[in-house]
Amino acid sequence: MKTALVIGTGLIGTSAALTLAGRGVTVHLTDHDPHRARTAVALGAGSDQPPPGRVDLALVAVPPAHTASVLAEAMRAGVARGYADVASVKGGPRRELEDLGLDLRSYIGTHPMAGKENSGPLAASADLFEGRPWVLTPVPDTDTEVLNLVLELVALCRAVPVVMDAAAHDRAVALVSHTPQLISSMVAARLEAADETMVRLCGQGIRDVTRIAASDPRMWIEILSANPGPVAEVLAGVAADLEETVESLRALQSADEAKRRGGAAGIEDVLRRGNAGRGRVPGKHGEAPASYETVAVLISDRPGELARIFADTGRAGVNIEDVRIDHATGRQAGLVQLMVDPAAAPALSAALGERGWSIHH
Repeated sequence: MKTALVIGTGLIGTSAALTLAGRGVTVHLTDHDPHRARTAVALGAGSDQPPPGRVDLALVAVPPAHTASVLAEAMRAGVARGYADVASVKGGPRRELEDLGLDLRSYIGTHPMAGKENSGPLAASADLFEGRPWVLTPVPDTDTEVLNLVLELVALCRAVPVVMDAAAHDRAVALVSHTPQLISSMVAARLEAADETMVRLCGQGIRDVTRIAASDPRMWIEILSANPGPVAEVLAGVAADLEETVESLRALQSADEAKRRGGAAGIEDVLRRGNAGRGRVPGKHGEAPASYETVAVLISDRPGELARIFADTGRAGVNIEDVRIDHATGRQAGLVQLMVDPAAAPALSAALGERGWSIHH
């Protein structure tokens, strides 16, 4: 691939453009909002000048509600050899294109499984897709040359290609992306009118659960409007679990010992099923989930402290597999939780202690 046209310079489009431009591809950018396109240009994602001729690949990165119409316009204009989109729903856009009577041999629907709670070109990064699954939904009559172009796109972005049927993809993202967004928002909504003394008790758990609730509601209305059926089916299952959990909690208040035992069993069941489901979530780079040990270190909120603890961990010869920071309420300090290989944890604790760090046991 030598040339590309990215239509839509939000988080995904600009991130893809940054990656391609960094790999030597000549990237042209366009957006219905010229200011966003200029911002992406200023970030080094490409040029906002129209391509002088047909490009190798046109990548459409606009909301699902507009994906088909933007693709149709580009395909009718013949701007590229191949066309792809990155919409988070795959069945709808293809059906719309078919209804418009377009020849879809030059088109592949795709969806990179990467993102942030922030949107827009300023949130973009060239490494957004690295190691992440990138779903492709080709059909039997997809042109081989176009498939190869899209596979090259995925390789340049250092993502992992995953081929799926479009309907299966839409059911999958309903489960692993769209429903979690709604549940996160529902939990966060409980905080809106909560007493300030309650909110001040928020810890890392509530921060983890509600992180994606900061996402742009307008964007999510468009996404959910394109995939309402599969999301409703998953939520119906969650609602059934929720109803049973409420009944179990009520039973725990009963004076009847048998009811209390039944309530405890109901709570244990949902917690154990949650353990089993969490255990299926892939670990780093899509590998099987690994078990890490946490080394918790008290850290002050001063510039350079986080860099210093990472450097000291490196000097100890230990790789940090994951990291979390739990800020202390009302104090300029917090706990840095370093997740490491269990065999390395004792040596890391000793090494950091020798360097003056306070290890939290």
